[in-house]
Amino acid sequence: MKIGLFFGSFNPIHIGHLIIANTMATSTDLEQVWFVVSPQNPFKKNKSLLHEFDRYDMVERSIADNSRLKVTDIEFSMPRPSYTIDTLARLQEKYPQHQFTLIMGEDNLEQFDKWKNYDKILEYFGLYVYPRPRAVESPYKHHASVRLVEAPLLDISATYIRDCIRQNRSIRYMVPEVVEEMILRKKFYV
Repeated sequence: MKIGLFFGSFNPIHIGHLIIANTMATSTDLEQVWFVVSPQNPFKKNKSLLHEFDRYDMVERSIADNSRLKVTDIEFSMPRPSYTIDTLARLQEKYPQHQFTLIMGEDNLEQFDKWKNYDKILEYFGLYVYPRPRAVESPYKHHASVRLVEAPLLDISATYIRDCIRQNRSIRYMVPEVVEEMILRKKFYV
């Protein structure tokens, strides 16, 4: 099975994430998209990061009705911060029957050469890249292992959503109803 891996903190997961994942699962040769909930991104130091189990739960509830989308907690038991190449190697070892590729926004290509073993990611896994607002042109955009995927150009951020929550403003339609309900009930991000 060919599986696209969509890494992120998903703090919280929002409709932008879901639209991209569904587009990748239905408009490409990927058979499934797995959300990889990252406990800690090596490039982000976020004091408002919810516990990984809460973020995993929000993702799981968001995709419960879509058999093409899955969520994995593979990084929860790995050293932190987690590096993408290490997670890819762990997944390939655990699921040798699958072929994995990395899904990322075009804005991440600009700094891609700063990633640990980025050349190995390109060589062994490849990238499916979706458009992002204000993305800077990168030489990796035309690399043989990079596939550009037409997808809606969305500019929704989890930071904006968290700010709305702190300011007691509505997040309706920015996150799935189940996520909104969970955030309000558990008083996340206040």
